[in-house]
Amino acid sequence: MRRHRALRALGALAAALVLGSGLLGGPAVAQSPAARPTASPSFEFVALGDMPYGPDLMAGPAYRHLIGLVNRAAPPFTVHVGDFKDGMADCGDAEYTRQWQYFQRFDSALVYTPGDNDWLDCHRRGADPLERLQALRERFFTGPQSLGRRPIAVERQADRMPAFARYRENLRWVYPARPGGVVFVTVHTVGPRNGLDAASPAVRDEARGREAANAAWIREAFALARAQGAPALVLATQAESLTYPDDDQPKRGVVHEAFAASIRDTLLPLAEAAPFPVLLVHGDFHHFMTDQPFFNASGQRIANLWRLQVFGEPRLHAVRVRVQPGLTGANGAPAPEPFIFTPIFNPMSRDPRVRPGTGDGG
Repeated sequence: MRRHRALRALGALAAALVLGSGLLGGPAVAQSPAARPTASPSFEFVALGDMPYGPDLMAGPAYRHLIGLVNRAAPPFTVHVGDFKDGMADCGDAEYTRQWQYFQRFDSALVYTPGDNDWLDCHRRGADPLERLQALRERFFTGPQSLGRRPIAVERQADRMPAFARYRENLRWVYPARPGGVVFVTVHTVGPRNGLDAASPAVRDEARGREAANAAWIREAFALARAQGAPALVLATQAESLTYPDDDQPKRGVVHEAFAASIRDTLLPLAEAAPFPVLLVHGDFHHFMTDQPFFNASGQRIANLWRLQVFGEPRLHAVRVRVQPGLTGANGAPAPEPFIFTPIFNPMSRDPRVRPGTGDGG
């Protein structure tokens, strides 16, 4: 299945090169089914994830350089969608402190949502994943604000919904911070199967409880967006929720059962019914990709739901996302698209625009 996914990613990258999607310096544009009738201020944020992997001596210089490039872009906030280390790396408090210090190098706000490498896979090093999850929450989600040198205020599900008091990592914020701003939300899903395939019954129980919390938090986010007249909603999580069971249709994905509660049964119907565009940002497979891969129960593509999959190790690059819902074109010109994706390429990391081993563009 990973081979098919790699082939699809290469195909998407080739198509992006042909269409001038941003891999040659211009932006990759999400295709919108129709113009939005009302104007809303545009802004940019940055997304990245699945990095850095390896000891600081090896991974640190390139990662710090990328952080410097992000700081030069000066977004109001950056979102890291998890897996801040590889799955076999140390899971101790010292590693958590090292990653927290990396996050504090971002000049503006840094919002983080956990990945499987960050706690679930810690059993590979003899650690208890559930104890490490609690340590992660205590280290990275201490209060109602983001990380970074200029943190922003966030709301935690733990504070807003007493029934889900343990899920302090599920966050939301509005930007600009006023009624009518874009709603952002993080939900804690992890690859590859959300913990539901774990050997430990306690870990599987945690996964089921976390999915219930995720579904409730997504519903709350859509309700807030509707109540405030938000022009768009952006959701960030770690896991790739799609699987591709049909070899004859390699681009036709379905949501895996491990993500049924949060994605299939909650996000998809709410996004389809929403009067605003919706963007899902995730990591997990380490290939930059922008598309509209989600279908409803009737097999029809959900027209106002986009997906951004960020780069990841060994490609230490980031993605600048311009959010511009509702803008109309001048003098009858077509309206701009709601989301535009532009890579921030890191010269100290592997360049996906060059074929490995040749030095040639491909």
